[in-house]
Amino acid sequence: MLWLFLLFCGLTLAQDDSNSSGTSCSPACDLPKEFDAIKEKLVSLETRLNDMETMKRQAENAKVIFSAATGGGGSRIGPFSEASILVYRTVFTNIGDAYNETSGVFTAPVAGVYYFSFSYHAGGAHGTRLALLKNSRTIIMSGDQQSQADKTGNGGNTVFLQLQQGDQVHMQMAADTQVWGSDYHTTFSAFLVSQM
Repeated sequence: MLWLFLLFCGLTLAQDDSNSSGTSCSPACDLPKEFDAIKEKLVSLETRLNDMETMKRQAENAKVIFSAATGGGGSRIGPFSEASILVYRTVFTNIGDAYNETSGVFTAPVAGVYYFSFSYHAGGAHGTRLALLKNSRTIIMSGDQQSQADKTGNGGNTVFLQLQQGDQVHMQMAADTQVWGSDYHTTFSAFLVSQM
């Protein structure tokens, strides 16, 4: 069908050339140019649509939420002779699998703003000092002094962090400090607020 149309345009053009000295063409001769322009626009729109669908899939897959407790069956964790990563082994939620319950390290699967919180319960026989670290750099801390009069202590902290994909966040317990290990008291949680 297209060949017939082009043949018609060619014959019309040849007829116009023989009948006049000008280079006029019937409106049908402009159609192939318009067809090519429409084709280019269609390809551009298809590309944009594919890009938008990819972005939508990535946004849907970027659900990151985790919450965990130290576990430990109701016993003291620490004190240790040097600072240690505090591993939260009782995982309540780990949507997106960003938290590793073996290493205690959260790895950002996508760039974005994340909300982190931690809390602890501890006895007074030893002090408590916990720090949240991003890529081995201290961001926030919370702690309690050793006390014979105060038999227990509770604390925590929260922060919004802008992370790049692959950034790592973990909790560190200072040397010669301790926390209470259970499924209920000493916790670490995070979620993706907004993807960047």
